[in-house]
Amino acid sequence: MSLSLSIAFASNPRTWPVFDGRVRVDGVELTPNIVGPSELFWRQLKYADFDVAEMSFSSFIIAISKGDRRFVGLPIFTTRRFFHSHILVRRDSGIEAPADLKGKRVGVTEYQQTGALWTRGALQHEWGVTSADCEWFMERTPDLSHGGATGFKPPAGVTVHQIPTEKSVALMMLSGELQACVHYRGHASLVNRSSVDLKNHPEIRTLFPDPRAEGIRYLEKTGVLPINHGMVIRREIAERHPWVVINLIKAFNEANQIADRERLEHCEYHIDTGLLPAEARTALAKTVVHHGIIANRKTLETAALHSFEQGLTPRVIPLDEAFAPSSMDM
Repeated sequence: MSLSLSIAFASNPRTWPVFDGRVRVDGVELTPNIVGPSELFWRQLKYADFDVAEMSFSSFIIAISKGDRRFVGLPIFTTRRFFHSHILVRRDSGIEAPADLKGKRVGVTEYQQTGALWTRGALQHEWGVTSADCEWFMERTPDLSHGGATGFKPPAGVTVHQIPTEKSVALMMLSGELQACVHYRGHASLVNRSSVDLKNHPEIRTLFPDPRAEGIRYLEKTGVLPINHGMVIRREIAERHPWVVINLIKAFNEANQIADRERLEHCEYHIDTGLLPAEARTALAKTVVHHGIIANRKTLETAALHSFEQGLTPRVIPLDEAFAPSSMDM
């Protein structure tokens, strides 16, 4: 008899094979739900709507640090990005280099979100710009945010203003009230108000002229490819059925392999038609996303350190406190 579980994640090619049933989880009957990440994290942290869910890594370890034991982590990592390389600034802000952010008014969708955590970590360790050096303006309200569900308070020495509901990060960037913004989300949703394509607006540009080159530089120097989202499972389920943890990870590994294979198949088609150079085969055949603790330990430990350094957690949360015991050797 299969165990019935509800699962929720954002739409992502690496999770589609689980959603559409091409990949089955041994011994489990899943009821899948596609939910936008911002809404999903708020719902899961506040209401624990699902048995298994995609989750903001930053918000998850903050919840753990405050004694929330409803969930344990699964080392399934659906999204990764060099978030700091996509900082946006006004062209008239006078911000030409990361160090110029000191003393500036900076917008953020949510202060504690993982993308913002990684951005502040890079600014601090690469250019000496600390969280306290900027004046922060946060869009999400306490009743519709990860922080509202985890009891967020601005860290000591850091100024975080709440953006009025009639405004947004986008509107304040365009009016000049903000000079920069990090991890901008230009898609309005239940929890987000901004809906302007700032990246392609004539008054706005990326801080780094070549975000891709900056991401490569950061990776080569640090060896860290930032993780944004992981997954969690109800603690009571993981403790009662530890095999479920292993079978879920195996299923998402299989889904990951399918996504890689399909990407290469699309590449081969376009190579055959002459629309892509043959060299694209080597680049697109590379597996970028790896699940598991072993492959991601340095990145996860770096995120936990950043959280402590930035005053979001009172201590560095060890990985064996965050993740299911049966997953630690995977």
